[in-house]
Amino acid sequence: MTPQPNDVTALLSAWCNGDQVVEDKLFPIVYEELRKLARSHLRRERADHTLQPTALVNEAYLRLVDQSRVEWQSRAHFFGIASRMMRRILVDHARARHAERRGGGVANVTLDDLVTPGSEDVELIALHDALDTLGALDPQAARVIELRYFGGLTIPETAEVLNVSESTVKPEWESARTWLFRELKRH
Repeated sequence: MTPQPNDVTALLSAWCNGDQVVEDKLFPIVYEELRKLARSHLRRERADHTLQPTALVNEAYLRLVDQSRVEWQSRAHFFGIASRMMRRILVDHARARHAERRGGGVANVTLDDLVTPGSEDVELIALHDALDTLGALDPQAARVIELRYFGGLTIPETAEVLNVSESTVKPEWESARTWLFRELKRH
C-alpha cells in the first residue's frame, strides 16, 4: 500500500517533535521518491559520473537527518530540502573533481527545463554560481528554481513549500528562468 503525502507529513511532524522511532518508519516511505529525485539530478550530469543514485540518496539522507533546526512543514518541504542537499553534494563533488584535474572534466548539466530546446550544456558549477547570484538578488526566485527544476516539484507544491499562492509562483518561475538563461548565456 502506497502511503499518502499526508502520511509523510504526519511522520515528519512527529520526527520534528522528537519521536526518534519515526525515522525508522519514514526512510522506507521516502526512499523510492528520493531515488527518483537522485536519478533526476544525475541525468543532468556527465555520463561517467562516479556517484550512483543510491550513494547520492544515502549522502543526502544522512545530511537531512542531521538537520536539528529544520521544522518539516510538509512532504513537499522535505523533498525540496532533499533536492537542495543533492545539488550541494553534486556541486561539492564537481568542485573536488575540478580541483583534482585543475580545470578538466567539470561535470555538465543540461538545462532542458530552463532554456529552449537544443541549448548547450552548461557547467554545474556555473549553474550553482548563477543560482547563488540570483539568490542574492531575489531569494524567492532562486528557491522557485531550486524547487521546480532540481526538486521536481509542481507549481502547487512549490507554492506550498514557499507558503505563497500559485499565482505568485508562476511569474517568479518564468522571470527566474529567463534571468538564469541570460546569466548562463552571458558566461
